Amino acid sequence: MSIRINTADVVKIKRLAQRLGVRDSDIVRFALKTMLARLVPLSDPEVRGRNLVPVFVESGAELLRYFDLDANRLDAIINESTGGDRRVERDDIALLALSGSQDAYAALKLSELNQQDEHAQRGGELSSSLRRYLYDKYVYRSSGAANGGATGNGTAGAPHPGTATAA
Repeated sequence: MSIRINTADVVKIKRLAQRLGVRDSDIVRFALKTMLARLVPLSDPEVRGRNLVPVFVESGAELLRYFDLDANRLDAIINESTGGDRRVERDDIALLALSGSQDAYAALKLSELNQQDEHAQRGGELSSSLRRYLYDKYVYRSSGAANGGATGNGTAGAPHPGTATAA
Protein backbone atom coordinates (compact mmCIF):
# COMPACT_ATOMS: atom_id res chain seq x y z
CA MET A 1 0.00 0.00 0.00
CA SER A 2 1.27 3.44 -0.79
CA ILE A 3 0.01 6.74 0.55
CA ARG A 4 0.32 10.08 -1.16
CA ILE A 5 1.06 12.84 1.32
CA ASN A 6 1.70 16.46 0.44
CA THR A 7 4.93 18.14 1.49
CA ALA A 8 3.33 20.18 4.28
CA ASP A 9 1.93 17.02 5.89
CA VAL A 10 5.29 15.24 5.61
CA VAL A 11 6.90 18.17 7.44
CA LYS A 12 4.24 17.98 10.17
CA ILE A 13 4.76 14.22 10.53
CA LYS A 14 8.52 14.66 10.82
CA ARG A 15 8.16 17.44 13.43
CA LEU A 16 5.73 15.37 15.50
CA ALA A 17 7.98 12.31 15.29
CA GLN A 18 11.03 14.31 16.28
CA ARG A 19 9.27 15.97 19.21
CA LEU A 20 7.87 12.68 20.49
CA GLY A 21 11.10 10.79 19.84
CA VAL A 22 9.46 8.21 17.58
CA ARG A 23 9.70 7.18 13.93
CA ASP A 24 7.71 8.91 11.17
CA SER A 25 5.90 5.63 10.51
CA ASP A 26 4.73 5.55 14.13
CA ILE A 27 2.98 8.89 13.62
CA VAL A 28 1.31 7.67 10.43
CA ARG A 29 0.21 4.41 12.11
CA PHE A 30 -1.18 6.37 15.07
CA ALA A 31 -3.15 8.70 12.79
CA LEU A 32 -4.50 5.78 10.80
CA LYS A 33 -5.48 3.72 13.86
CA THR A 34 -7.11 6.76 15.49
CA MET A 35 -9.17 7.50 12.40
CA LEU A 36 -10.17 3.86 11.96
CA ALA A 37 -11.26 3.64 15.61
CA ARG A 38 -13.51 6.69 15.18
CA LEU A 39 -15.09 5.30 12.01
CA VAL A 40 -15.26 1.58 12.87
CA PRO A 41 -19.10 1.47 12.85
CA LEU A 42 -19.01 2.44 9.15
CA SER A 43 -17.01 -0.69 8.38
CA ASP A 44 -19.79 -2.94 9.72
CA PRO A 45 -22.53 -3.36 7.09
CA GLU A 46 -25.03 -4.29 9.84
CA VAL A 47 -24.69 -0.91 11.57
CA ARG A 48 -27.27 1.38 10.01
CA GLY A 49 -29.74 4.14 10.80
CA ARG A 50 -29.71 5.74 14.23
CA ASN A 51 -26.73 3.59 15.25
CA LEU A 52 -24.55 5.64 12.87
CA VAL A 53 -25.59 8.98 14.41
CA PRO A 54 -22.64 9.06 16.87
CA VAL A 55 -20.12 8.55 14.04
CA PHE A 56 -21.44 11.51 12.10
CA VAL A 57 -21.96 13.71 15.16
CA GLU A 58 -18.41 13.16 16.41
CA SER A 59 -16.59 13.09 13.06
CA GLY A 60 -19.23 14.48 10.75
CA ALA A 61 -17.91 17.90 9.78
CA GLU A 62 -14.43 16.57 9.02
CA LEU A 63 -15.80 13.49 7.27
CA LEU A 64 -18.33 15.43 5.21
CA ARG A 65 -15.81 18.07 4.11
CA TYR A 66 -13.00 15.69 3.29
CA PHE A 67 -15.11 13.24 1.28
CA ASP A 68 -17.46 15.94 -0.02
CA LEU A 69 -20.58 14.14 1.21
CA ASP A 70 -23.91 15.87 0.62
CA ALA A 71 -27.29 15.18 2.25
CA ASN A 72 -28.32 12.65 -0.42
CA ARG A 73 -25.15 10.59 -0.07
CA LEU A 74 -25.30 10.86 3.73
CA ASP A 75 -28.91 9.64 3.68
CA ALA A 76 -27.90 6.65 1.56
CA ILE A 77 -25.01 5.80 3.91
CA ILE A 78 -27.11 6.09 7.07
CA ASN A 79 -30.56 4.89 6.03
CA GLU A 80 -29.95 2.41 3.20
CA SER A 81 -31.85 -0.84 3.91
CA THR A 82 -33.10 0.60 7.19
CA GLY A 83 -36.72 0.70 8.14
CA GLY A 84 -39.06 2.11 10.72
CA ASP A 85 -37.68 3.18 14.06
CA ARG A 86 -34.03 2.76 12.99
CA ARG A 87 -34.20 5.48 10.30
CA VAL A 88 -32.79 8.97 10.80
CA GLU A 89 -35.19 11.67 9.65
CA ARG A 90 -34.31 13.51 6.44
CA ASP A 91 -34.32 16.92 8.22
CA ASP A 92 -31.74 15.65 10.70
CA ILE A 93 -29.55 14.29 7.91
CA ALA A 94 -29.77 17.67 6.16
CA LEU A 95 -28.76 19.30 9.44
CA LEU A 96 -25.73 17.03 9.74
CA ALA A 97 -24.77 17.81 6.14
CA LEU A 98 -24.99 21.55 6.81
CA SER A 99 -22.91 21.46 9.98
CA GLY A 100 -19.35 22.45 9.39
CA SER A 101 -19.97 24.03 6.00
CA GLN A 102 -22.88 26.38 6.54
CA ASP A 103 -22.96 26.91 10.30
CA ALA A 104 -25.32 29.90 10.29
CA TYR A 105 -27.94 28.03 8.25
CA ALA A 106 -27.42 24.86 10.30
CA ALA A 107 -27.99 26.84 13.52
CA LEU A 108 -31.20 28.31 12.12
CA LYS A 109 -32.44 24.88 11.00
CA LEU A 110 -31.54 23.35 14.36
CA SER A 111 -33.44 26.05 16.23
CA GLU A 112 -36.50 25.32 14.06
CA LEU A 113 -36.27 21.58 14.74
CA ASN A 114 -35.40 21.90 18.42
CA GLN A 115 -37.61 24.61 19.89
CA GLN A 116 -36.46 24.02 23.46
CA ASP A 117 -32.81 24.86 22.73
CA GLU A 118 -32.68 28.61 22.26
CA HIS A 119 -28.88 28.62 22.32
CA ALA A 120 -28.56 26.65 19.05
CA GLN A 121 -28.42 29.89 17.08
CA ARG A 122 -25.05 30.86 18.56
CA GLY A 123 -22.31 29.67 16.22
CA GLY A 124 -19.90 28.77 19.02
CA GLU A 125 -22.48 26.48 20.57
CA LEU A 126 -23.75 24.88 17.37
CA SER A 127 -21.72 21.69 17.68
CA SER A 128 -22.72 21.06 21.30
CA SER A 129 -26.37 21.90 20.59
CA LEU A 130 -26.39 19.64 17.53
CA ARG A 131 -24.71 16.86 19.51
CA ARG A 132 -27.22 17.18 22.37
CA TYR A 133 -30.22 17.30 19.98
CA LEU A 134 -29.19 14.25 17.92
CA TYR A 135 -28.01 12.15 20.86
CA ASP A 136 -31.23 12.88 22.77
CA LYS A 137 -33.35 12.05 19.75
CA TYR A 138 -31.59 8.95 18.40
CA VAL A 139 -29.26 7.51 21.03
CA TYR A 140 -30.55 8.14 24.57
CA ARG A 141 -34.33 8.32 24.22
CA SER A 142 -36.41 5.18 24.55
CA SER A 143 -39.78 6.61 23.50
CA GLY A 144 -40.96 8.80 20.65
CA ALA A 145 -43.09 11.00 22.91
CA ALA A 146 -40.09 12.36 24.79
CA ASN A 147 -38.49 13.88 21.71
CA GLY A 148 -41.24 15.41 19.69
CA GLY A 149 -42.37 12.28 17.91
CA ALA A 150 -39.08 10.67 16.89
CA THR A 151 -39.37 6.95 16.79
CA GLY A 152 -35.84 6.01 17.82
CA ASN A 153 -35.61 3.51 20.65
CA GLY A 154 -32.06 4.03 21.83
CA THR A 155 -31.02 2.75 25.17
CA ALA A 156 -30.62 5.05 28.10
CA GLY A 157 -27.25 5.16 29.72
CA ALA A 158 -24.32 7.31 30.61
CA PRO A 159 -23.87 10.22 28.24
CA HIS A 160 -21.18 10.14 25.60
CA PRO A 161 -18.05 11.90 26.86
CA GLY A 162 -18.26 15.61 26.19
CA THR A 163 -22.01 15.71 25.80
CA ALA A 164 -24.40 17.52 28.04
CA THR A 165 -27.67 15.91 28.88
CA ALA A 166 -30.95 17.75 28.79
CA ALA A 167 -32.69 18.10 32.12
